[in-house]
Amino acid sequence: MSNAVKNPRIDVFNADIVKGAYFSSKYEFPILDRTDYIPLNAIPFNFAKRSIKYDHWIHFYIYDYVFECVWNAPIRYLSLFKKFAGVITPDFSLYRDMPLAMQIWNTYRNRALAYWLQKNGIKTVTNVRCGDGRTYEFAFEGLQQGGTYAVGSNGCIQNKDDRYFFRKGLAKLIEVLKPDTIINYYYYSKDIFAEYEEQGIKVVTLKHWTDGRQKSAKGVAVEW
Repeated sequence: MSNAVKNPRIDVFNADIVKGAYFSSKYEFPILDRTDYIPLNAIPFNFAKRSIKYDHWIHFYIYDYVFECVWNAPIRYLSLFKKFAGVITPDFSLYRDMPLAMQIWNTYRNRALAYWLQKNGIKTVTNVRCGDGRTYEFAFEGLQQGGTYAVGSNGCIQNKDDRYFFRKGLAKLIEVLKPDTIINYYYYSKDIFAEYEEQGIKVVTLKHWTDGRQKSAKGVAVEW
């Protein structure tokens, strides 16, 4: 047992939340259970805190700083998570211009919190995030084939480069993980998803939680 687990005051890397996990062979991500849940409605974490839409799932397709608090003190939010139908697991960013070490660390944090949620009996759908081709080596490690996986297209398919990398990452996800269902939040693009639907993969695109997208002063749709 590490000193950090023995002494929570020095557990700055949250060793305790992966206590009891089995780890993948190379990057030592906690291995997650396969899940087959299919969320039909989802609400962002920061609005869940004052919502009574308990039939919704909680998602983290929002700015990282908004849910950094969950990484810092996950136990503080356990009772909140238990009120809702389930959780689409956290989505710490993998920007292509981030140092690769940070992208690996954020993938670890995504998986560690996902494992902790599963360990605490929360229904989950695992969110998968890719960057460029370098991330394919670790983006799927420790995940089971089949079942349901979630992706966030919000803000990721609005320009040519982002669209290219999103499309490539989704293709790799489907090649490696062979999901039965993809949960997409929240932009549907037929030229990206239709080919997989034709292959028999169920694609569920969740609406923005307000059902009427919030507009900025310039009239552009924004996410919370």
